[in-house]
Amino acid sequence: MLTFVKKEILELNVITPQHPICRQVVQLLEQLIGTQSYSREEKETADLIAAFFTDHGLKVNRDKNNVWVKHPHWRAGLPVILLNSHHDTVKPAASWQRDPLIANWEGDQLFGLGSNDAGGPLVSLIAAFLFLKDRQDLPFNLIMAATAEEEISGAGGIAHILPQLGPLAGGIVGEPTLCEVAIAERGLIVIDGEAQGISGHAAREEGVNALYLALEDITRLREYAFPKVSSMLGEVKVSVTQISAGSQHNVVPDRCQFVLDVRVNEHYTNEEVVAALQKECESVLTPRSLRLQSSGIAADHPLAKAVAALGLPTYGSPTLSDQALMPFPTIKLGPGDSARSHTADEFIRRTEIIAGINTYLSVLGQLKFDESWITKA
Repeated sequence: MLTFVKKEILELNVITPQHPICRQVVQLLEQLIGTQSYSREEKETADLIAAFFTDHGLKVNRDKNNVWVKHPHWRAGLPVILLNSHHDTVKPAASWQRDPLIANWEGDQLFGLGSNDAGGPLVSLIAAFLFLKDRQDLPFNLIMAATAEEEISGAGGIAHILPQLGPLAGGIVGEPTLCEVAIAERGLIVIDGEAQGISGHAAREEGVNALYLALEDITRLREYAFPKVSSMLGEVKVSVTQISAGSQHNVVPDRCQFVLDVRVNEHYTNEEVVAALQKECESVLTPRSLRLQSSGIAADHPLAKAVAALGLPTYGSPTLSDQALMPFPTIKLGPGDSARSHTADEFIRRTEIIAGINTYLSVLGQLKFDESWITKA
C-alpha cells in the first residue's frame, strides 16, 4: 500500500505572498501577460516558461510550443500525475479599457490578457510543483506541462505531447474555477446539417423546398431528449445556431445548411450522440470533429477521494477545456473565475493565486494509492 503523509505537504500551506516561490511565479505571470501568446503564436511565452524551469534546475522538454518537466526524483513503478494548464490566450476584446498586454496591478488585482484564463492557474500549478521539487518520498511521480492551443482545442497542444508523457494515472487541469472542482465536463460536437430538396420557381410552387425540410428536422431535433440525464451535467443539449438557404427570392432552394452545437454529458460518446440525432432527421448530419469528448472521474479514483476528504465543492462544468482531450481521469481546478475569461479587463487576484497554490498542494497531500492504481512509466 502506498500512502502519503498528508501533514508533510500541508505544512507548506503557511506560505505567504512574500515566499520566494510565490514572488517568482507572480513575476512569471507578469512576463506572460506582457508577451503576446494567441493560439498557435505561443513561441515567446513557451520560451519564457522553458527559461523559468531551467533557472530552477529542471530538465526541460519541449515540442512545438508545449513545455514540460518531470519531477527530479522520478521513481519507476509509481503512478504518474499530470499537472497541466495552458499559456495561449484568445485575442483581446475591443472593449478593453487598459492595454491588455501590460501587467497592471491595482491593489490585489492583476489586470492583463490571460491573467485569469489561464495564467493564474498555470503559475499556481508551477508553484506547487516547485514546492515539491526536492521531495524524494512522494508516492507518485509528477509531470508539469504548460501547453499551447487550448483555446482552439488545437492538435498542436496537449494532444500532441500526450504520447510522449507515458501512462498517466490522473491529472489536474488548471483552469479558473474559484478553487471549486469540476469532476465532470461536457463534451462538444459541432455538426453541419444539410437538407436536400429540388429547385423550382416559387410562383408556380415547383420543386421541394429544402428550407421547409430543414425546419421539419430542426423541430424534431428540438423535441428529441436523450434518455440518460447526468446528475452533474444534466441532459445532452442540442442547439441550432446557424441556418442558410436560398439564392434569390423567386427560386425554391434545393439546399439548406444548418449548424448544431451539441453539448454532451458523460453518459454518451460523441459518436453515439451523432448516430442518435441522425436517426431523428432526414438531413445529412456531418460532425466537424469527434475529438472533444465529455469527461468524468469515478468517485473511487484517488483524486476524487482527495477532493472529497478536503470537502472542496464539486460541480459539472458546462465549459470546455483540455480535459476533453485527456483519455485518463482528471479534475479541473484553479484560482480565478471562469466568468472573467475572455472578457475585457480580465484580472486575477494575488490572494487567489496563493489560495490556488495551497489548494493544489492540499489535493496532492491527500492522494492515497494502492497497487491497483500504479501505472508503470
